[in-house]
Amino acid sequence: MKNLPNFTDSLTQLIASASISSTQPSWDQGNLDVIQLLATWFEQLGFSIDIQAVPQTRNKYNLLAKLGNGEGGLLLAGHSDTVPFDENRWNSNPLEIVDKDDKFYGLGTCDMKGFFAFILQVSKGLSAKQLKKPLYILATADEETTMAGARFFTKNQQIKPDVAIIGEPTNLVPVTMHKGHMSHRITIHGQSGHSSKPSLGVNAIEIMHHVIGLLMQLKEKLAHNYSNQAFDVTEPTLNLGAIHGGDNANRICGQCELDIDMRSLPGMADSELILLLSETLKPLAEKYSNRVSFSELDPSSPSFEQNQSSELVTIAEEISGHHCCAVNYATEAPFIQQLGCQTIVLGPGSIDQAHQPNEFLAHSEIEKTEEILVKMIQRYCF
Repeated sequence: MKNLPNFTDSLTQLIASASISSTQPSWDQGNLDVIQLLATWFEQLGFSIDIQAVPQTRNKYNLLAKLGNGEGGLLLAGHSDTVPFDENRWNSNPLEIVDKDDKFYGLGTCDMKGFFAFILQVSKGLSAKQLKKPLYILATADEETTMAGARFFTKNQQIKPDVAIIGEPTNLVPVTMHKGHMSHRITIHGQSGHSSKPSLGVNAIEIMHHVIGLLMQLKEKLAHNYSNQAFDVTEPTLNLGAIHGGDNANRICGQCELDIDMRSLPGMADSELILLLSETLKPLAEKYSNRVSFSELDPSSPSFEQNQSSELVTIAEEISGHHCCAVNYATEAPFIQQLGCQTIVLGPGSIDQAHQPNEFLAHSEIEKTEEILVKMIQRYCF
């Protein structure tokens, strides 16, 4: 117990343990150092520890720590990975904590390694004998890319807590609703050739021009036919994110690819959006046989909604002092919710700082966050 770090020291060690998730292999890192660090700390506090390798990942692991016995209880969850960084845009080393202007600067301070430093501090005074229901701590892998850790955990774990809190940065405002996310690549298979004889080739860029026109019509259709006033962006969105095609000005483009993402509202199934996309592209696919296709880039993340009349929402609003809200970004909440527990997203820091240079956690968040966590543990474990 005497070797357990204080808040600043635990935050410093967590940030120093690099655990970047990226679809680019050159950036992607394992997270075992972070997982073992957390395991060492929580084991000293009497938690039982279960570390599991996440299949089909590059050296990624989940950790589940448990204190106490019985059914139900509270799950405090978060991801152990961070996004990549551009060190040239930071004013300091992203992997070192800088305490300045009443802020802790560092990669992952708010998104979201800092949450585990808070959990460690509020767990120091607990013992299994005190708890009537268990307290679970979950640290997942790969949230910033595939959410493989959360997918694997909910598919294979048998725990069923009463409630779960995911500590993503929400400014300590309880989030009970967010959009889903899916990304697809539309590929046009043309026929290359010399630009001086257009009739001997099929220009993939020209076909993609028509695809983009149809997608813009779909974008308008989504805005017109679907709406949820809980969101500041009330409609489902469709974004044209990246396009690649051709290799030279005097060549007919033989292939063109467009990467898009769509963000669904709660209540919209992935299959519904995919059907809309398929129907949108169908006229061109029929006109240009075997030249238009689309495929999933990454596994989709479903939308999330927690029943507003649930007890957890009422308790979270009371303890946090904020009314619940909806956000446009995706989290692990819909996967954790599959455990059969009431689920909210609630954590320190601002999403505006996440994925940004000079990410920080304000000192003013420390006391408030610890107070919320203590009250949640007392409410659901004692």
